Amino acid sequence: MSTINIRTGGAKKMLLLVSAVLVLYITASAQRKHAKGSKFPSYKSLVMAGYQGWHNTPEDGAGRGWYHYQSKGKFEPGSTNIDLWPETSEYPKLYKSPFILADGSPAYLQSAYDASTVDVHFRWMKEYGIDGVFMQRFVGEIRGSSGRNHFNQVLRSALTASRKYGRAISVMYDLSGCRDSVDVPVLIQDWKDLVDSMHITSRGNDQSYLYHNGKPLVVLWGVGFNDNRKYTLKDVGKMVDFLKNDPVYGGCSVMLRLPTYWREFGADTEKDLALHDLIRKVDIVHPWTVGRYSTERDYNRYAEVQRKDLEWCRANRVDYVAVVFPGFSWHNMNPGSPFDQISRNRGDFFWKQLSTAISNGAEMLYVAMFDEIDEGTAIFKISKNPPIGASKFVTFEPDIPTDHYLYLTGLAGKMLKKKIPLQLTTPAIKYK
Repeated sequence: MSTINIRTGGAKKMLLLVSAVLVLYITASAQRKHAKGSKFPSYKSLVMAGYQGWHNTPEDGAGRGWYHYQSKGKFEPGSTNIDLWPETSEYPKLYKSPFILADGSPAYLQSAYDASTVDVHFRWMKEYGIDGVFMQRFVGEIRGSSGRNHFNQVLRSALTASRKYGRAISVMYDLSGCRDSVDVPVLIQDWKDLVDSMHITSRGNDQSYLYHNGKPLVVLWGVGFNDNRKYTLKDVGKMVDFLKNDPVYGGCSVMLRLPTYWREFGADTEKDLALHDLIRKVDIVHPWTVGRYSTERDYNRYAEVQRKDLEWCRANRVDYVAVVFPGFSWHNMNPGSPFDQISRNRGDFFWKQLSTAISNGAEMLYVAMFDEIDEGTAIFKISKNPPIGASKFVTFEPDIPTDHYLYLTGLAGKMLKKKIPLQLTTPAIKYK
């Protein structure tokens, strides 16, 4: 009889404990400020791109000069940060630059600070079938008022344009330039501000903010690298814990941007088992592969790494995003480096990555990047007639249209969604 009483008493205590935990969970969920759903409930089957949104002009109102166009404080022929010159014919608002075109006329540029620029970009996403973008927020910039004001303006424009054109957006915190644990509160406070002031995740169930596993998706970009970063895995763990568990601002899904060889603790990765423990706590891994291979043949070697990464992720119940990029060049930023360092080869290099990632079983794609003209990875429209003079700019082959990489990205999205068959060879060029 006493045995029965003990067991009954234990059962009651267990029931009370479970009830208390359930009440706490329901209370926390009720307090959270995110909408229950989104027009984009999952990253799966989507092709997304990274969105820098960091180029300014002196007259755009941001007070940042030729930010990210300039090199070492100067923007003039022979001194610029960019290797690609944008095709500007569709931007409503442009600014005269110090550069000259072949016909002697001045060359113009757009500013990301202008809402009209962001609107054009999201219109292109819709026209070409790109599902959306990750809005990069550089923690090293948003700790100061100038950077924070700029990126807030770009994000506000993106929120408007994403709803207008039915595209997904998500916040991607770039930890590059972070200090040690002192920057953990910077990121936490910024997320609180976005949730409170911009209502970034509370615009109703038809909102355009990207969810994953039924929760708002937030990305931490730059985790586990062995290049002597000042922040640690413990610092990142605090960020993850806040985003996932805070009773008001948490309840998020988290994606980590990792080194290429994160699984086997390879050449670019911190040799610490705590990295894998951290990965198992998040929702998605996102290995950064830009520059790790330079030809279609090089990529074949990486494809085997990717297949094993996918196997690890399935075994550990973590989702996987494949990163692809069209080419690479940062000669103007780093004059000693090769010009057109990783050639696009008429889109073959890009398509090889897209088609192989899908055939390997990747369910989500990340294109690096939408508007990155500093490192020559942009997929948006690029000028076929850039300025002439002391600075050299990469151009596509003569018969390749300015929108070729938007077109290829949209086709890859259709393959990912199984709307068209898997195609291993590069699609024929589409002419307007």
